[in-house]
Amino acid sequence: MRTSAQAFLDSPNKRVTLLGMSGVGKTRLANIMRDENWFHYSVDYRIGTRYLDEPILDNIKLQANQVPFLRELLRTDSIYIGNNITFDNLKPLSSFLGMLGNPEQGGLPLPEFKRRQQLHLDAEVAAMLDVPSFVEKARTIYGYNNFLNDASGSFCEIDDAKVFEQLAEQTVFIYIEADSSDQEFLIERAARDPKPLYYREPFLDEQLQAYQQEKNISYVTQIDPSDFVTWVFPKLFRSRVPRYKALAEQYGYTVSARDALAVETADEFVELITKALD
Repeated sequence: MRTSAQAFLDSPNKRVTLLGMSGVGKTRLANIMRDENWFHYSVDYRIGTRYLDEPILDNIKLQANQVPFLRELLRTDSIYIGNNITFDNLKPLSSFLGMLGNPEQGGLPLPEFKRRQQLHLDAEVAAMLDVPSFVEKARTIYGYNNFLNDASGSFCEIDDAKVFEQLAEQTVFIYIEADSSDQEFLIERAARDPKPLYYREPFLDEQLQAYQQEKNISYVTQIDPSDFVTWVFPKLFRSRVPRYKALAEQYGYTVSARDALAVETADEFVELITKALD
């Protein structure tokens, strides 16, 4: 929502959506605010526990069934498998999303990879559309006046204006912008520890073709999953920057990652936002 600094300060029910790349500090801020009586709505947590819970468990069971000892226990209901997703541990969600490439290196074939990518996109859209109901639940059921929506790093990849418009009606968009040195740090960190990522399908198709040509690889099953993620991440990162800037310009406001990193209390968080609104 568009608002003034004074109106935001005076509001008894502050509602904020944090946008930005993974690693710029959204969840760190959300954890601070949760400890200071703000309701923390984690989109990734909602995706993993509500919309992808069953596919995640099915994938784990599929892997477990390849071990005869576990398969027999599962078939006789002697054991059960459950997710232990938390705000700080989203590993089951990340493992389900997976990486593209050689199955012997833990990679997924292209059709299965794209199927999971689509499931993730659908789940992210649904989780974002749940925000208004959680704003109400936070206030009426749990007694929180203030609400923080911790968006995923792939939020800008959604090509659905109604999602952005509905969120902008309910919350103040705050984009945490990484400067050039921050961007290089995040890219280098991702190269050291490649993780599963979401890609818009046109972007994936374009980059996959370029990667195969550059590496002289004919088949997706020849791809080293970690190498592809390391190679594509800088391109993905830089493709998201203008998308996030466009969202901030149309619907919200921008703060620097350095200023966000300096925030340690709820009062400092509110001050950071009011400066952006001014």
